[in-house]
Amino acid sequence: TEVPAKSDRTVSLKEPAVQAIYTDYIVLKDALVDTKYEEAKAAAKVLSAKLAVFQGCENTALIADKIKDAKNIEEQRKEFTFLSSDVIAMFKHADLVSGTIYVQHCPMANHGDGGDWLSSDKKIQNPYYGSEMMDCGAVIEEIKGK
Repeated sequence: TEVPAKSDRTVSLKEPAVQAIYTDYIVLKDALVDTKYEEAKAAAKVLSAKLAVFQGCENTALIADKIKDAKNIEEQRKEFTFLSSDVIAMFKHADLVSGTIYVQHCPMANHGDGGDWLSSDKKIQNPYYGSEMMDCGAVIEEIKGK
């Protein structure tokens, strides 16, 4: 049973497999925003399966597995940084039919090293801190349809 992401309805990608990865990524991101460890585990498992069969994303699937196997939400959020940097590169080259994907950045994530993530909403909802610092961050790039 797939849980639809809160905010992926506005983004439409040409390839169904790429759309599915994006949708599952947003479900994972939303679980981290809401500080829901078990939901993030489940979302990472679904995402990993889709990444594993998508050419060139096999290593990214292994990062999703680390999120699934993490002992706590802090560990999940740390691995989410690496997952996000991989998928951001993917979506910068994806065929976006409609909508905008926002690349967002929190300078405080990972003990001040910072961390990026993708969102379908311009409004910042921080997956690295959740309710502790919900609106910490900024849009650093917009990926739009061609």
